[in-house]
Amino acid sequence: MPLRDVLIALVVVSIWGFNFTVIKLSVAELPPLFAAALRFFFAAVPVIFFVARPKAPWRLVMGYGLAMGCALYALLNMAIYLGMPASLASLVLQIQAMLTMGLAFFFLGEVPRKLQLVGAGVAFSGIGIIALGHGVGVEMIPLLVTLLAAVAWAIANIVSKRAGAIPMIPFTVWGNFFASLPLFALAFAFEGGPALVGYVSPPSVNAIVLIAFLAYPATLFGFSMWSGLLSRHSAATVAPFTLLVPIAGITSGVLILGEPVYTIDIIGGVFIMAGLALTVFKIKPKQTPVQPGV
Repeated sequence: MPLRDVLIALVVVSIWGFNFTVIKLSVAELPPLFAAALRFFFAAVPVIFFVARPKAPWRLVMGYGLAMGCALYALLNMAIYLGMPASLASLVLQIQAMLTMGLAFFFLGEVPRKLQLVGAGVAFSGIGIIALGHGVGVEMIPLLVTLLAAVAWAIANIVSKRAGAIPMIPFTVWGNFFASLPLFALAFAFEGGPALVGYVSPPSVNAIVLIAFLAYPATLFGFSMWSGLLSRHSAATVAPFTLLVPIAGITSGVLILGEPVYTIDIIGGVFIMAGLALTVFKIKPKQTPVQPGV
C-alpha cells in the first residue's frame, strides 16, 4: 500500500475512534435512532445536489447505505444508549476486520496471505487483552448488539468492494441518503412525531455541534476515503487498519468522558500495532541478480 493511502487510513481511523465518544454524547442529547438519522441525512444533504449519480448499480448503493449507515449505526447507537462504554464499543466493533476477511474470501475470492493471517491473529489477541481490562461488568445485551453492528460493517465493506474502482464520494453520499430514510422511519416508530419535533425546535447548540461532527468528518469524509481505499486495495489489506480505532477510542474516552485507562490497554495496543505491521506491509523475497545473457 502506498504511503499516501497508509496516511489516509490512519487519519480516518483516528476520526472514527473519536467518533465513539461523540456518539456517547449525542445519544445523551437525542434519541439514538434519531441521532443516527440526522447524522446520515446531513451527510447527504445538501451535498447530494452537487454530486453526480454513482457509477454503480443502485442495489449496491442502497445495500451500502442500509448496511453501513442504517444497520451499523442503528445498532451501535442503541448499544451505547443501553450502556455500552464508548471505549469498549470502539474495541468490540473491530471484530469486523476478521469478519471482512472471511466474507471477502467466500464472496470475492480474496485469499489472505499467511503473513496477513498471522498479523490478524496477533492484532486480535491485542484486542482480547484490552477486552480483559474493559469487559468486566458489561451487560450482555449491549455487547451482543455491538457484535451485530460489527457484522453490518463487514457486510458494508464487501458491498463497497463490489462497487469497484469508481468515484466514491457520489457512492457514499447517495448511500448516506438511503441510510437516513429507514432510520427516520424507525425513530418515528419508536419516539413519535411530536417528540422528534420537540428535539429540533429549536435544537440545542450541543446537538448541532455533535451531529455536524458525526455527519461531516466522521461520515462524509471518513466513509468516502475508506470506500476509496477498499476500491484500490484488497479488503484483507484495508480492514486491519480499523484495529487502530480502539486506541483513538480509548484515548478520547479517557480525556473527554473520564473513562479509566489501565496498563493492560498499553500492552494490548503494542500487540495491535505489531499485528497491523505484519498484516499491512509485504515482505518482498530476496532476489538473486541475474547476469546479462543468462
